[in-house]
Amino acid sequence: MFASLTSIRTFALAALCVAATLPLSTANAQQATELQITYDGAFLPSELRAPAGKPVTVKVKNNTAKAMEFESKTLKVEKVIPSKGEAVVNVRAQKAGRYEFFDEFNEKARGTLVVE
Repeated sequence: MFASLTSIRTFALAALCVAATLPLSTANAQQATELQITYDGAFLPSELRAPAGKPVTVKVKNNTAKAMEFESKTLKVEKVIPSKGEAVVNVRAQKAGRYEFFDEFNEKARGTLVVE
């Protein structure tokens, strides 16, 4: 019985070592496309481009004296960014299409993520 317990522990340790070397998922294994945008009461640039099927990381820099909220209902993201602050918005991999985003506190400020 003692030898059997040792064998089970050895097998379990070997299985953990193999599992640790495998990617958790294909999305995690992919490198995110990194984009930058500035907010000065309007988004600059107002149109961002990214490849389809790949996660996107958008670094948003708010140059205004007030907080803003980067929001997109179609991308299912929202992030409050303090005045003169920066934040990163992580977007899941998307299908090809156009995805609108806006400042929740100034809905005239709009932009688009074009996924191709």
